[in-house]
Amino acid sequence: MNKKNQNPDRGDLQQNLSEKFVWAIAYGSCIGWGSFILPGDWIQSSGPIAASIGIFIGALLMIIIAVSYGALVERFPVSGGGFAFSFLGFGRYVSFFSAWFLTFGYICVVALNATAFSLLIKFLLPDVIEFGKLYTIAGWDVYITEILIASILLLVFMLISIKGASVSGSLQYYFCVAMVVVVVLLFIGSFFGSNYSLDNLKPYNGTHYGWFHAIIMIVAVAPWAYVGFDNIPQTAEEFDFPPNKTFKLIVYSLLAASMTYIMMILYTGWLSGGSSDLWLTGSVTREAFGTIGLGVLSIAIIMGIFTGLNGFLLSSSRLLFSMGRSGIMPSLFSKLHKRYKTPYVAIMFLVAITLIAPWLGRTALTWIVDMSSTGVSIAYLVTCLAAAKLFSFNKESQTYGPVYKVFAIIGSIFSFIFLLLLLLPFSPASLSMPSYIALGGWTILGLVFFFIRLPKLRRMDKDELSQLILDTRKRDVEKMIEE
Repeated sequence: MNKKNQNPDRGDLQQNLSEKFVWAIAYGSCIGWGSFILPGDWIQSSGPIAASIGIFIGALLMIIIAVSYGALVERFPVSGGGFAFSFLGFGRYVSFFSAWFLTFGYICVVALNATAFSLLIKFLLPDVIEFGKLYTIAGWDVYITEILIASILLLVFMLISIKGASVSGSLQYYFCVAMVVVVVLLFIGSFFGSNYSLDNLKPYNGTHYGWFHAIIMIVAVAPWAYVGFDNIPQTAEEFDFPPNKTFKLIVYSLLAASMTYIMMILYTGWLSGGSSDLWLTGSVTREAFGTIGLGVLSIAIIMGIFTGLNGFLLSSSRLLFSMGRSGIMPSLFSKLHKRYKTPYVAIMFLVAITLIAPWLGRTALTWIVDMSSTGVSIAYLVTCLAAAKLFSFNKESQTYGPVYKVFAIIGSIFSFIFLLLLLLPFSPASLSMPSYIALGGWTILGLVFFFIRLPKLRRMDKDELSQLILDTRKRDVEKMIEE
Protein backbone atom coordinates (compact mmCIF):
# COMPACT_ATOMS: atom_id res chain seq x y z
CA MET A 1 0.00 0.00 0.00
CA ASN A 2 1.23 3.49 -0.85
CA LYS A 3 2.37 5.29 2.26
CA LYS A 4 0.42 8.41 1.23
CA ASN A 5 -2.83 6.48 1.40
CA GLN A 6 -2.18 5.37 4.96
CA ASN A 7 -3.23 7.29 8.01
CA PRO A 8 0.00 8.61 9.61
CA ASP A 9 0.76 7.84 13.23
CA ARG A 10 -0.52 10.73 15.38
CA GLY A 11 0.54 9.30 18.75
CA ASP A 12 -1.71 8.11 21.53
CA LEU A 13 -2.56 10.95 23.92
CA GLN A 14 -4.97 9.85 26.65
CA GLN A 15 -8.50 11.34 26.69
CA ASN A 16 -8.75 11.99 30.41
CA LEU A 17 -9.49 15.72 30.80
CA SER A 18 -12.98 16.28 32.23
CA GLU A 19 -15.00 19.48 31.80
CA LYS A 20 -14.20 20.77 35.28
CA PHE A 21 -10.49 20.08 34.77
CA VAL A 22 -10.48 21.97 31.46
CA TRP A 23 -12.37 24.90 33.00
CA ALA A 24 -9.81 24.99 35.80
CA ILE A 25 -6.92 24.99 33.31
CA ALA A 26 -8.36 28.08 31.60
CA TYR A 27 -9.53 29.94 34.72
CA GLY A 28 -6.38 29.23 36.73
CA SER A 29 -4.16 30.24 33.82
CA CYS A 30 -6.04 33.53 33.35
CA ILE A 31 -5.73 34.49 37.00
CA GLY A 32 -2.19 33.48 37.94
CA TRP A 33 -0.56 35.88 40.40
CA GLY A 34 -1.64 39.04 38.57
CA SER A 35 -5.03 39.54 40.21
CA PHE A 36 -3.35 39.77 43.63
CA ILE A 37 -0.31 41.85 42.68
CA LEU A 38 -1.56 44.28 40.01
CA PRO A 39 -4.78 45.87 41.43
CA GLY A 40 -2.71 48.58 43.15
CA ASP A 41 -1.00 49.53 39.86
CA TRP A 42 -4.33 49.65 38.04
CA ILE A 43 -5.97 51.71 40.79
CA GLN A 44 -3.14 54.24 40.79
CA SER A 45 -3.28 54.65 37.01
CA SER A 46 -7.02 54.38 36.29
CA GLY A 47 -8.91 54.41 39.59
CA PRO A 48 -10.84 51.41 40.98
CA ILE A 49 -14.13 51.87 39.10
CA ALA A 50 -12.59 52.69 35.70
CA ALA A 51 -10.18 49.75 36.18
CA SER A 52 -13.08 47.40 37.00
CA ILE A 53 -15.00 48.57 33.92
CA GLY A 54 -11.92 48.18 31.76
CA ILE A 55 -11.18 44.67 32.97
CA PHE A 56 -14.81 43.61 32.36
CA ILE A 57 -14.85 45.10 28.84
CA GLY A 58 -11.60 43.25 28.23
CA ALA A 59 -13.30 39.96 29.19
CA LEU A 60 -16.17 40.66 26.77
CA LEU A 61 -13.70 41.33 23.95
CA MET A 62 -11.89 38.09 24.77
CA ILE A 63 -15.23 36.23 24.61
CA ILE A 64 -15.76 37.62 21.10
CA ILE A 65 -12.32 36.34 20.11
CA ALA A 66 -13.05 33.04 21.89
CA VAL A 67 -16.03 32.36 19.58
CA SER A 68 -13.51 31.49 16.84
CA TYR A 69 -11.58 29.18 19.16
CA GLY A 70 -14.75 27.35 20.21
CA ALA A 71 -15.98 26.97 16.63
CA LEU A 72 -12.63 25.68 15.35
CA VAL A 73 -12.13 23.23 18.22
CA GLU A 74 -15.56 21.79 17.45
CA ARG A 75 -14.39 21.11 13.87
CA PHE A 76 -10.78 20.19 14.68
CA PRO A 77 -10.37 18.85 18.26
CA VAL A 78 -6.61 18.37 18.05
CA SER A 79 -3.61 19.15 20.23
CA GLY A 80 -1.82 22.46 19.76
CA GLY A 81 -4.96 24.29 18.63
CA GLY A 82 -3.16 27.63 18.17
CA PHE A 83 -0.69 25.99 15.78
CA ALA A 84 -3.34 23.88 14.03
CA PHE A 85 -5.66 26.82 13.36
CA SER A 86 -2.88 28.96 11.89
CA PHE A 87 -1.96 26.03 9.63
CA LEU A 88 -5.61 25.67 8.62
CA GLY A 89 -5.86 29.30 7.57
CA PHE A 90 -2.41 30.08 6.21
CA GLY A 91 -0.33 26.95 5.75
CA ARG A 92 2.95 25.67 7.09
CA TYR A 93 5.08 28.82 6.92
CA VAL A 94 2.76 31.21 8.74
CA SER A 95 1.88 28.50 11.28
CA PHE A 96 5.58 28.08 12.08
CA PHE A 97 5.95 31.73 13.11
CA SER A 98 2.56 31.94 14.81
CA ALA A 99 3.39 28.91 16.97
CA TRP A 100 6.95 30.17 17.48
CA PHE A 101 5.73 33.37 19.12
CA LEU A 102 2.85 31.70 20.99
CA THR A 103 5.08 29.00 22.50
CA PHE A 104 7.52 31.64 23.67
CA GLY A 105 4.64 33.65 25.15
CA TYR A 106 3.54 30.62 27.16
CA ILE A 107 7.11 29.84 28.28
CA CYS A 108 7.50 33.41 29.54
CA VAL A 109 4.37 33.10 31.69
CA VAL A 110 5.70 29.85 33.18
CA ALA A 111 9.00 31.57 33.96
CA LEU A 112 7.32 34.64 35.44
CA ASN A 113 5.16 32.51 37.74
CA ALA A 114 8.20 30.61 38.99
CA THR A 115 10.04 33.83 39.83
CA ALA A 116 6.84 35.29 41.34
CA PHE A 117 6.94 32.49 43.91
CA SER A 118 10.47 33.52 44.90
CA LEU A 119 9.30 37.14 45.02
CA LEU A 120 6.46 36.23 47.41
CA ILE A 121 8.84 34.35 49.71
CA LYS A 122 11.16 37.36 49.52
CA PHE A 123 8.31 39.64 50.65
CA LEU A 124 7.18 37.34 53.47
CA LEU A 125 10.61 36.12 54.63
CA PRO A 126 13.27 38.56 53.34
CA ASP A 127 15.97 37.21 55.64
CA VAL A 128 15.58 33.74 54.12
CA ILE A 129 15.81 34.82 50.47
CA GLU A 130 18.35 37.64 50.69
CA PHE A 131 21.26 35.31 51.19
CA GLY A 132 24.02 34.47 48.73
CA LYS A 133 23.88 37.51 46.44
CA LEU A 134 25.40 36.74 43.04
CA TYR A 135 25.06 39.92 40.94
CA THR A 136 22.72 42.74 39.90
CA ILE A 137 20.85 42.93 36.57
CA ALA A 138 18.95 46.11 35.61
CA GLY A 139 18.90 47.20 39.24
CA TRP A 140 17.64 43.83 40.54
CA ASP A 141 19.78 41.88 43.02
CA VAL A 142 19.90 38.19 42.14
CA TYR A 143 20.37 35.72 45.04
CA ILE A 144 21.26 32.03 44.77
CA THR A 145 18.44 31.20 47.20
CA GLU A 146 15.69 32.64 44.97
CA ILE A 147 17.20 30.86 41.96
CA LEU A 148 17.09 27.55 43.85
CA ILE A 149 13.48 28.05 45.00
CA ALA A 150 12.23 28.94 41.50
CA SER A 151 14.21 26.08 39.93
CA ILE A 152 12.90 23.46 42.37
CA LEU A 153 9.34 24.66 41.75
CA LEU A 154 9.80 24.33 37.98
CA LEU A 155 11.19 20.79 38.35
CA VAL A 156 8.27 19.76 40.58
CA PHE A 157 5.74 20.92 37.99
CA MET A 158 7.74 19.23 35.26
CA LEU A 159 7.23 15.92 37.06
CA ILE A 160 3.53 16.68 37.57
CA SER A 161 3.11 17.41 33.85
CA ILE A 162 4.92 14.22 32.85
CA LYS A 163 2.60 12.20 35.13
CA GLY A 164 -0.30 13.05 32.84
CA ALA A 165 -3.07 15.51 32.01
CA SER A 166 -5.44 13.90 34.50
CA VAL A 167 -2.98 14.56 37.35
CA SER A 168 -2.33 18.12 36.12
CA GLY A 169 -6.05 18.72 35.59
CA SER A 170 -7.16 17.44 38.99
CA LEU A 171 -4.45 19.43 40.81
CA GLN A 172 -5.43 22.50 38.78
CA TYR A 173 -9.06 22.09 39.85
CA TYR A 174 -8.21 21.88 43.55
CA PHE A 175 -5.82 24.83 43.28
CA CYS A 176 -8.64 26.85 41.68
CA VAL A 177 -11.17 25.85 44.35
CA ALA A 178 -8.77 26.94 47.09
CA MET A 179 -8.10 30.22 45.29
CA VAL A 180 -11.81 30.99 44.81
CA VAL A 181 -12.58 30.23 48.47
CA VAL A 182 -9.83 32.59 49.65
CA VAL A 183 -10.88 35.40 47.27
CA VAL A 184 -14.52 35.18 48.40
CA LEU A 185 -13.50 35.12 52.08
CA LEU A 186 -11.24 38.15 51.66
CA PHE A 187 -13.89 40.05 49.70
CA ILE A 188 -16.63 39.41 52.27
CA GLY A 189 -14.21 40.02 55.15
CA SER A 190 -13.20 43.40 53.69
CA PHE A 191 -16.60 44.85 54.66
CA PHE A 192 -15.59 44.31 58.29
CA GLY A 193 -12.04 45.64 57.89
CA SER A 194 -11.06 48.58 60.09
CA ASN A 195 -10.11 50.74 57.10
CA TYR A 196 -13.14 49.86 54.89
CA SER A 197 -14.86 52.87 53.29
CA LEU A 198 -16.56 53.41 49.94
CA ASP A 199 -15.06 56.89 49.95
CA ASN A 200 -11.69 55.24 49.46
CA LEU A 201 -12.79 54.36 45.91
CA LYS A 202 -12.55 58.04 44.94
CA PRO A 203 -11.39 59.29 42.51
CA TYR A 204 -13.22 56.60 40.55
CA ASN A 205 -11.16 57.08 37.38
CA GLY A 206 -7.86 58.03 38.99
CA THR A 207 -6.16 61.40 39.16
CA HIS A 208 -4.31 61.43 35.83
CA TYR A 209 -6.83 60.74 33.04
CA GLY A 210 -10.40 61.16 31.89
CA TRP A 211 -12.80 58.22 31.99
CA PHE A 212 -12.16 57.07 28.41
CA HIS A 213 -8.36 57.07 28.69
CA ALA A 214 -8.49 55.46 32.14
CA ILE A 215 -10.70 52.60 30.89
CA ILE A 216 -8.80 52.07 27.62
CA MET A 217 -5.50 51.73 29.51
CA ILE A 218 -6.93 48.70 31.31
CA VAL A 219 -8.72 47.27 28.25
CA ALA A 220 -5.34 47.34 26.50
CA VAL A 221 -3.88 44.83 28.99
CA ALA A 222 -6.70 42.32 28.34
CA PRO A 223 -4.59 40.02 26.11
CA TRP A 224 -2.13 39.70 29.01
CA ALA A 225 -4.71 39.62 31.80
CA TYR A 226 -6.74 36.86 30.13
CA VAL A 227 -4.04 34.87 28.41
CA GLY A 228 -4.84 31.33 29.45
CA PHE A 229 -8.37 30.84 28.09
CA ASP A 230 -6.62 29.75 24.89
CA ASN A 231 -4.96 26.91 26.82
CA ILE A 232 -8.21 24.97 26.32
CA PRO A 233 -7.76 24.49 22.53
CA GLN A 234 -4.16 23.35 23.04
CA THR A 235 -5.38 20.27 24.97
CA ALA A 236 -8.47 19.43 22.85
CA GLU A 237 -7.19 16.00 21.86
CA GLU A 238 -7.31 14.93 25.51
CA PHE A 239 -10.93 15.93 26.23
CA ASP A 240 -13.17 13.17 27.58
CA PHE A 241 -16.27 15.15 26.51
CA PRO A 242 -17.70 16.45 23.20
CA PRO A 243 -15.60 19.33 21.75
CA ASN A 244 -18.76 21.40 21.11
CA LYS A 245 -18.69 22.27 24.83
CA THR A 246 -15.40 24.15 24.42
CA PHE A 247 -16.85 27.64 23.91
CA LYS A 248 -19.08 27.30 26.97
CA LEU A 249 -16.08 26.40 29.13
CA ILE A 250 -14.05 29.31 27.74
CA VAL A 251 -16.88 31.76 28.52
CA TYR A 252 -17.27 30.42 32.06
CA SER A 253 -13.53 30.72 32.66
CA LEU A 254 -13.34 34.29 31.30
CA LEU A 255 -16.34 35.48 33.32
CA ALA A 256 -14.97 33.85 36.48
CA ALA A 257 -11.56 35.42 35.85
CA SER A 258 -13.07 38.89 35.29
CA MET A 259 -15.09 38.61 38.53
CA THR A 260 -11.93 37.60 40.41
CA TYR A 261 -10.01 40.58 39.03
CA ILE A 262 -12.87 42.99 39.82
CA MET A 263 -13.34 41.65 43.36
CA MET A 264 -9.65 42.14 44.09
CA ILE A 265 -9.62 45.65 42.55
CA LEU A 266 -12.62 46.74 44.66
CA TYR A 267 -11.22 44.97 47.74
CA THR A 268 -7.93 46.83 47.37
CA GLY A 269 -9.68 50.11 46.51
CA TRP A 270 -12.04 50.45 49.43
CA LEU A 271 -9.43 49.33 51.95
CA SER A 272 -6.64 51.55 50.57
CA GLY A 273 -7.47 55.02 51.92
CA GLY A 274 -5.21 56.68 49.34
CA SER A 275 -2.15 54.55 50.19
CA SER A 276 0.52 54.32 47.49
CA ASP A 277 2.58 51.38 48.72
CA LEU A 278 4.50 49.33 46.15
CA TRP A 279 2.27 46.29 46.74
CA LEU A 280 -1.01 47.93 47.64
CA THR A 281 -3.13 44.78 47.99
CA GLY A 282 -0.64 43.28 50.43
CA SER A 283 -0.30 46.43 52.52
CA VAL A 284 -4.06 47.02 52.87
CA THR A 285 -4.55 43.36 53.80
CA ARG A 286 -1.91 43.58 56.50
CA GLU A 287 -3.44 46.82 57.83
CA ALA A 288 -7.00 45.44 57.87
CA PHE A 289 -6.39 41.87 59.03
CA GLY A 290 -2.83 41.72 60.28
CA THR A 291 -0.34 38.95 59.62
CA ILE A 292 -3.08 36.30 59.51
CA GLY A 293 -4.86 38.15 56.69
CA LEU A 294 -1.60 38.46 54.78
CA GLY A 295 -1.05 34.73 55.24
CA VAL A 296 -4.52 34.00 53.80
CA LEU A 297 -3.82 36.29 50.83
CA SER A 298 -0.50 34.49 50.31
CA ILE A 299 -2.38 31.19 49.97
CA ALA A 300 -4.41 32.69 47.10
CA ILE A 301 -1.24 34.02 45.44
CA ILE A 302 0.51 30.65 45.76
CA MET A 303 -2.53 28.89 44.24
CA GLY A 304 -2.49 31.45 41.41
CA ILE A 305 1.21 30.85 40.79
CA PHE A 306 0.69 27.07 40.78
CA THR A 307 -2.27 27.26 38.36
CA GLY A 308 -0.26 29.49 36.02
CA LEU A 309 2.73 27.16 36.07
CA ASN A 310 0.62 24.05 35.63
CA GLY A 311 -1.72 25.40 32.95
CA PHE A 312 0.88 26.98 30.69
CA LEU A 313 3.34 24.10 30.96
CA LEU A 314 0.53 21.75 29.95
CA SER A 315 -0.57 23.86 26.97
CA SER A 316 2.91 24.84 25.72
CA SER A 317 4.03 21.20 25.75
CA ARG A 318 0.98 20.22 23.65
CA LEU A 319 1.76 23.03 21.24
CA LEU A 320 5.35 21.82 20.86
CA PHE A 321 4.12 18.20 20.64
CA SER A 322 1.81 19.09 17.75
CA MET A 323 4.61 20.91 15.93
CA GLY A 324 6.95 17.98 16.48
CA ARG A 325 4.36 15.44 15.34
CA SER A 326 3.93 17.32 12.06
CA GLY A 327 7.68 17.59 11.49
CA ILE A 328 7.62 21.38 11.44
CA MET A 329 9.70 21.16 14.62
CA PRO A 330 12.05 18.21 15.35
CA SER A 331 10.02 15.00 15.73
CA LEU A 332 11.72 14.32 19.08
CA PHE A 333 9.21 16.73 20.67
CA SER A 334 6.35 14.38 19.71
CA LYS A 335 7.81 11.44 21.65
CA LEU A 336 5.35 10.16 24.27
CA HIS A 337 6.19 8.63 27.65
CA LYS A 338 5.64 4.85 27.49
CA ARG A 339 3.64 4.74 30.71
CA TYR A 340 1.96 8.13 31.03
CA LYS A 341 1.44 8.90 27.32
CA THR A 342 2.59 12.50 27.75
CA PRO A 343 5.02 14.45 25.51
CA TYR A 344 7.76 14.25 28.13
CA VAL A 345 10.59 15.38 25.86
CA ALA A 346 8.67 18.57 25.02
CA ILE A 347 7.93 19.12 28.72
CA MET A 348 11.57 18.65 29.77
CA PHE A 349 12.80 20.90 26.96
CA LEU A 350 10.42 23.71 27.96
CA VAL A 351 11.38 23.45 31.62
CA ALA A 352 15.08 23.46 30.66
CA ILE A 353 14.51 26.81 28.90
CA THR A 354 12.56 28.29 31.82
CA LEU A 355 15.31 27.27 34.24
CA ILE A 356 17.37 30.08 32.66
CA ALA A 357 14.79 32.68 33.78
CA PRO A 358 15.57 32.87 37.52
CA TRP A 359 19.17 33.83 36.63
CA LEU A 360 18.02 36.87 34.63
CA GLY A 361 16.58 38.91 37.49
CA ARG A 362 13.02 40.11 37.78
CA THR A 363 13.45 43.38 35.86
CA ALA A 364 15.01 41.80 32.77
CA LEU A 365 12.45 38.99 32.81
CA THR A 366 9.58 41.50 32.93
CA TRP A 367 10.84 43.04 29.67
CA ILE A 368 10.69 39.63 27.99
CA VAL A 369 7.24 38.85 29.39
CA ASP A 370 5.87 42.20 28.17
CA MET A 371 7.15 41.31 24.72
CA SER A 372 5.46 37.89 24.89
CA SER A 373 2.03 39.57 24.95
CA THR A 374 2.70 40.33 21.28
CA GLY A 375 2.97 36.62 20.51
CA VAL A 376 -0.35 35.89 22.19
CA SER A 377 -2.06 38.72 20.29
CA ILE A 378 -0.65 37.39 17.00
CA ALA A 379 -2.16 33.97 17.81
CA TYR A 380 -5.56 35.58 18.53
CA LEU A 381 -5.44 37.43 15.20
CA VAL A 382 -4.37 34.43 13.13
CA THR A 383 -7.01 32.17 14.75
CA CYS A 384 -9.82 34.65 14.10
CA LEU A 385 -8.68 35.13 10.49
CA ALA A 386 -8.58 31.34 10.03
CA ALA A 387 -12.16 31.07 11.33
CA ALA A 388 -13.27 33.92 9.04
CA LYS A 389 -11.70 32.05 6.13
CA LEU A 390 -13.25 28.69 7.04
CA PHE A 391 -16.84 29.63 7.85
CA SER A 392 -19.17 30.72 5.08
CA PHE A 393 -22.28 32.81 4.45
CA ASN A 394 -23.22 30.30 1.75
CA LYS A 395 -26.12 28.08 2.90
CA GLU A 396 -24.96 25.29 0.57
CA SER A 397 -21.54 25.08 2.22
CA GLN A 398 -20.75 22.40 4.80
CA THR A 399 -19.08 25.17 6.83
CA TYR A 400 -22.14 27.43 6.71
CA GLY A 401 -21.93 29.55 9.85
CA PRO A 402 -22.83 33.22 9.37
CA VAL A 403 -22.69 33.92 13.13
CA TYR A 404 -19.27 32.32 13.44
CA LYS A 405 -18.01 34.25 10.41
CA VAL A 406 -19.27 37.60 11.72
CA PHE A 407 -17.73 37.01 15.15
CA ALA A 408 -14.47 35.88 13.50
CA ILE A 409 -14.30 39.13 11.50
CA ILE A 410 -15.05 41.25 14.59
CA GLY A 411 -12.54 39.17 16.62
CA SER A 412 -9.90 39.77 13.93
CA ILE A 413 -10.44 43.53 14.19
CA PHE A 414 -10.17 43.50 17.99
CA SER A 415 -7.06 41.29 17.87
CA PHE A 416 -5.44 43.64 15.38
CA ILE A 417 -6.24 46.62 17.63
CA PHE A 418 -4.70 44.81 20.62
CA LEU A 419 -1.58 44.20 18.52
CA LEU A 420 -1.40 47.87 17.54
CA LEU A 421 -1.81 48.96 21.16
CA LEU A 422 1.28 46.91 22.01
CA LEU A 423 3.42 47.88 19.02
CA LEU A 424 2.66 51.57 18.40
CA PRO A 425 5.03 53.76 20.47
CA PHE A 426 2.36 56.37 21.37
CA SER A 427 -0.11 53.76 22.67
CA PRO A 428 -0.89 53.70 26.43
CA ALA A 429 0.05 50.00 26.43
CA SER A 430 3.09 50.16 24.16
CA LEU A 431 6.11 47.99 24.83
CA SER A 432 9.17 49.44 26.51
CA MET A 433 12.38 49.74 24.47
CA PRO A 434 13.97 46.66 26.14
CA SER A 435 10.79 44.71 25.22
CA TYR A 436 11.10 45.84 21.58
CA ILE A 437 14.70 44.65 21.62
CA ALA A 438 13.65 41.27 23.09
CA LEU A 439 10.92 40.98 20.43
CA GLY A 440 13.44 41.74 17.69
CA GLY A 441 15.88 39.18 19.09
CA TRP A 442 13.25 36.45 19.26
CA THR A 443 12.11 37.29 15.69
CA ILE A 444 15.68 37.01 14.38
CA LEU A 445 16.16 33.71 16.21
CA GLY A 446 12.88 32.47 14.69
CA LEU A 447 14.06 33.45 11.19
CA VAL A 448 17.35 31.59 11.70
CA PHE A 449 15.53 28.46 12.88
CA PHE A 450 12.99 28.83 10.04
CA PHE A 451 15.64 28.87 7.33
CA ILE A 452 17.36 25.87 8.94
CA ARG A 453 14.04 23.97 8.80
CA LEU A 454 12.99 25.36 5.38
CA PRO A 455 14.33 22.48 3.22
CA LYS A 456 12.43 20.03 5.46
CA LEU A 457 9.28 22.19 5.35
CA ARG A 458 9.32 22.30 1.55
CA ARG A 459 9.60 18.51 1.23
CA MET A 460 6.61 17.72 3.45
CA ASP A 461 3.66 16.00 1.81
CA LYS A 462 0.62 18.32 1.99
CA ASP A 463 -1.92 15.59 2.69
CA GLU A 464 0.17 13.89 5.38
CA LEU A 465 0.83 17.27 6.98
CA SER A 466 -2.89 18.04 7.08
CA GLN A 467 -3.67 14.67 8.67
CA LEU A 468 -0.93 15.03 11.27
CA ILE A 469 -1.93 18.56 12.28
CA LEU A 470 -5.72 18.67 11.71
CA ASP A 471 -6.54 14.93 11.65
CA THR A 472 -8.28 15.68 8.35
CA ARG A 473 -7.20 15.02 4.78
CA LYS A 474 -6.10 18.07 2.79
CA ARG A 475 -8.72 17.63 0.09
CA ASP A 476 -11.45 17.66 2.73
CA VAL A 477 -10.04 20.84 4.29
CA GLU A 478 -9.78 22.51 0.87
CA LYS A 479 -13.34 21.52 0.06
CA MET A 480 -14.56 23.15 3.28
CA ILE A 481 -12.75 26.41 2.56
CA GLU A 482 -13.55 26.59 -1.15
CA GLU A 483 -17.30 26.07 -0.82
